[in-house]
Amino acid sequence: MSEYKKFAEHSPTAYADGLDLDQFIDSGIKELWSGATRIAGPAFTVPLSMGDNLMFHAAIYEAPPGSIIVASGAGNKHAVAGGNVCAVAQKRGIAGFVIDGVIRDIEEIRDNKFPVFARGLSAKPGSKLKKMQLNIPVQCGGVWVYPGDIIIADEEGIAVVPSEERDTVLGKASARTLREETTSLEDWEKNHRIKIQKLLK
Repeated sequence: MSEYKKFAEHSPTAYADGLDLDQFIDSGIKELWSGATRIAGPAFTVPLSMGDNLMFHAAIYEAPPGSIIVASGAGNKHAVAGGNVCAVAQKRGIAGFVIDGVIRDIEEIRDNKFPVFARGLSAKPGSKLKKMQLNIPVQCGGVWVYPGDIIIADEEGIAVVPSEERDTVLGKASARTLREETTSLEDWEKNHRIKIQKLLK
């Protein structure tokens, strides 16, 4: 099992023990169709210029299979990508998109079950004029994302695990998941009641 599949075993909520709040992307960036599969993989980062999507379109041919394309900078008025871009990315094995911006053609994307997390939709596409360097740090939803950081995204949110902390953070997430799976509601309620009563004294 690859290390990224191991990360996908845990909800973003399980990473709360190992990550500070500033490693969770703004909740305004969320899945754009209900029931999207949880994704986990290394970030391939894409800086964009306001209203321009050239480098995002270039990135779908540069990002390696299994990666998650993370983009920021295009604003919320012009779509960064649409149905065909998502279909090509999916064909190339890219795990999904996390975009601090908007997309279009959601019906096609939903039908193809391609995971996209973004701020919303816009019918108007962006221009293709601004050349920029790919795979450099970007700020997405208030979080600095570096190439190779591990992204975990589902309906609960989006966690960003710094690549140098992957083992420690995964260990804490695994422990939390195990604890939750092996604790009955009765035991949880008992412990919770004791904790709350102590705090109220």
